Amino acid sequence: MTTSTTRTSSGELSASASRHLLLNMTPNGSVGTDGDNLFVVQRGEGPYVDDADGRRYIDGLSGLYCCQLGYSYAAEFAEAADRQLRELCFSPLWSASAHPTAIELAERLSRIAPVDIEHTFFSGGGAEAVETAWKIARKYHALRGDPGRTKAIARRGAYHGLTVGTLSFTDDPALKEPYGPPAIETRFVSHTNRFGLPGELADDATFTAHLLRELEDAILAEGPETIAMLIAEPVQNRGGCITPPEGYWPGLRTLADRYGFLLVADEVITAFGRLGEWFGGDRYGARPDIVTVAKGITAGYAPMGATLVGTKVTEVLNRPGAILNHGYTFGGHPLSAAIALRSLDIMERDRILDNVRALQDHLATRMTSLKTLPIVGDIRGAGFFYACELVGDLDDGGFSDTARAALVADLIPRRLREAGLLARVYNRAAPLVQIAPPLISDRQLLDRIADIIADTLDEASARL
Repeated sequence: MTTSTTRTSSGELSASASRHLLLNMTPNGSVGTDGDNLFVVQRGEGPYVDDADGRRYIDGLSGLYCCQLGYSYAAEFAEAADRQLRELCFSPLWSASAHPTAIELAERLSRIAPVDIEHTFFSGGGAEAVETAWKIARKYHALRGDPGRTKAIARRGAYHGLTVGTLSFTDDPALKEPYGPPAIETRFVSHTNRFGLPGELADDATFTAHLLRELEDAILAEGPETIAMLIAEPVQNRGGCITPPEGYWPGLRTLADRYGFLLVADEVITAFGRLGEWFGGDRYGARPDIVTVAKGITAGYAPMGATLVGTKVTEVLNRPGAILNHGYTFGGHPLSAAIALRSLDIMERDRILDNVRALQDHLATRMTSLKTLPIVGDIRGAGFFYACELVGDLDDGGFSDTARAALVADLIPRRLREAGLLARVYNRAAPLVQIAPPLISDRQLLDRIADIIADTLDEASARL
């Protein structure tokens, strides 16, 4: 029996997957008994990945927003992993016990984190980090004698994870309803998408005032004394790289202070350089109480999540006799912590943030030029994080069922992959093409990505 994937054909791998592997967010039955519809990635190099048949692709999504550094640093990460595993393979952060690598990483994160963020609670991934933020918020209010704060506020269309708790923070019934009533009562308010807004809201100041007024009305309607936290991404991923108007995040801070709830910045995607800053919220003047991160913290070389907590909160959590009765066995695993530290070293040494800052305007220009195509309704994003919202063949800009099936679900994703680009193509309420290239990408690679998207959407436009 063959056990090494390097000696297994793509057909054998696909067939084995169809028999034994349940895939995330996938209609598994559509893969086929032989795995005919399965895309198997076998290796990576630089900003590229190769499939099991040896064909190379630009990883235009950084392995689902994780692989900030692409795939060229394997030897360095292997050395860091080897050294850590030889010294200590595992020790939990449990019951007044810790290990040096997690301590060093927590200190390192405090030096680059937003102002007043000094402590870190480690977990296994982004959903766990968000779940932790909720439990910390509830514990914080309970310790302050305010246990009635049992509700959250989130934004429409947002996504913060798929655990039972974090599902509460999305308003997508397809994700929530199969699992029963939400665990956390959540009020939803508008996101910050400008596309399709009436003219009177086109100005940033007016739009910000409108959004904050709606939010304040929601707080008052629910009862300020019932709100534990508000959670939002600096740039909302779901719905297509939705950026905030100027003044929005400072306005969130003002309302959080006025009504006593905690402000949580979900930076699972936007942290560690995606927007050209260590934390994407820094770009927009965010002053959160809690920040959730994952994905780019280890550049995809190991699983890890983290919840970064401000001093206002930890001063309460650290009161004599208080217990944070929450934890994960593998949170802050020595291997993952060592990988995260090496990732931070590489990003600083090789000036990865400077690369994003130097090229982000060029990428913005190339992406914005796509708006001339008939099928493109809007381009939005920041840093190395962009989306094209597509418009269709109906008078209101939507897609007929025929066009959606032919173009959004078939032609566009197929042509992108045939041209050697891995990107994300949504086929939901807002049809989108999204990219999040590795932060090591150079100008030539960004141009190639934009060219492939342009050629693909030009063909799709001609078929509308």
